Amino acid sequence: MPKDSSKTVVYSALEVANICGVVNQTVINWIKKGYLSAFSTPGNQYRVYQDDLISFMQSRNMRIPPEIYDTSDRKELKNMSVLVIEDEKGLNMVLAKYLEREFPDKKISSAFDSFEAGMVLSEKSNDVVLLDLDIKGIDGFELCKKITQTDNFGKPVVVAISGKQNSSLEDELKQIDVDYFAPKPLNLDDLKATFKKIL
Repeated sequence: MPKDSSKTVVYSALEVANICGVVNQTVINWIKKGYLSAFSTPGNQYRVYQDDLISFMQSRNMRIPPEIYDTSDRKELKNMSVLVIEDEKGLNMVLAKYLEREFPDKKISSAFDSFEAGMVLSEKSNDVVLLDLDIKGIDGFELCKKITQTDNFGKPVVVAISGKQNSSLEDELKQIDVDYFAPKPLNLDDLKATFKKIL
């Protein structure tokens, strides 16, 4: 039995293409090959339910924009994972423990150096990355760019943190699709609010 479209968000193939960052024909091919569930309107236009789109994007480790979750009935998604990349071990542990306490149903993991960060990121298993831009051995800005603008790491949501006093930094991060920025010293209440928006 079809879903009640009056109660469910539905996207056109073009809207799906824009969300996924591909051309319209790619989405049509996904639908025709059975990769992405869809239905046809009386005018033979494809439509995709939001739940089906989220499931498809999760199965392919694609980054899901936060605004989609905001309108989804899956607001309490479990089994999402967060990676904390911070070389100050004390701060890393504080952040990880804090997130574990505030979001007990999420998997929280840590990376303390550039090598470890690369290993964990390459698994493409992280939904959110909390990244210190100033970590030793990494150009944090370039790493953000690779995470958000390539498929190498599964395109997780990035929350960048930095102690640098650069008024243009936040704008520069937005230009490379970094969703959130938190200045140091960190305000944990603000960080919690940010993660609530994402998770």
